[in-house]
Amino acid sequence: MNLKMARRTKVVLSLMGGITFTLLVSQCAKVAFVQQPDLFRTAEEMIEVDATTTEDNGYKTQPTREGWNLVWTDEFTNPEIDTTKWEHEVNGNGGGNNELQYYTASKANSYIKDGFLVIKAMKQNYKGKFYTSGRLRTAKKADWTYGRFDIRAKLPIQQGIWPAIWMLPTDWVYGTWPQSGEIDIMEIIGNKPGTLYGTVHYGDPWPNNKWKSGILELPEGKDFSQEFHEFSVEWEPNEIRWYMDDSLFATRVPADLAPHRWPFDQNFHMILNLAVGGNWPGPPDENTTFPKYMWVDYVRVYKKSEL
Repeated sequence: MNLKMARRTKVVLSLMGGITFTLLVSQCAKVAFVQQPDLFRTAEEMIEVDATTTEDNGYKTQPTREGWNLVWTDEFTNPEIDTTKWEHEVNGNGGGNNELQYYTASKANSYIKDGFLVIKAMKQNYKGKFYTSGRLRTAKKADWTYGRFDIRAKLPIQQGIWPAIWMLPTDWVYGTWPQSGEIDIMEIIGNKPGTLYGTVHYGDPWPNNKWKSGILELPEGKDFSQEFHEFSVEWEPNEIRWYMDDSLFATRVPADLAPHRWPFDQNFHMILNLAVGGNWPGPPDENTTFPKYMWVDYVRVYKKSEL
């Protein structure tokens, strides 16, 4: 039982002979512990009843890009998630950030619809967690050193919601996180719905880890749930550049990380996920509605011919 969720009730018992006992009885406030089955409704039922769609609006580019060769892509035109390209991560470990969801491989949490990859976070009890969601990665299926990475997505917002498009090292050449680095192509937190972060993590092991973020703000009144945007990174030897809709908003070079190592010279893989809660965004509040949807139109990876 979470002690923050409990209250104590004082019970006074008077017995013969004038002896009084005072008992403190813990009661759980507003929490129902229900025995849950190991699996929830079938994928077919969840897809059938979920009629949610989204408008294909916002910024979009063609697969051809001058100066770059397309080497890997998923346009999500197949009826199912392509398991030759993506692996589901299945766990309730909290992502190292005390996140509140359980990541599943169920079609209830990630599926293809209308030519989009949908990652869906739901409020439901499952294996000790109160939320479920999806997290997909390309590790050991597609890994890259350098390139341009374009991902077109529409993102959910509200307190406690944390969508991310990011990259981790596949072989951890320089040691555990963050010594081998991390590249965050896109992160937003739902209580700042118009703020985009592009980040590198590096340095010594936690709690002495380091990071540097570039930040882009949408115009007042705009947020990332209203339309699609293309989030991009151009990663070359000794330089990483972040773009939104082909507009540069951040650059990092080795001098920015000094005196720490520049670890971005090894294979990295891509991760798409929708987290609920965590140290950075905090938990959902009474105004946060579920389910939440992260829509991904395409993922494209390019190489320059000289690399």
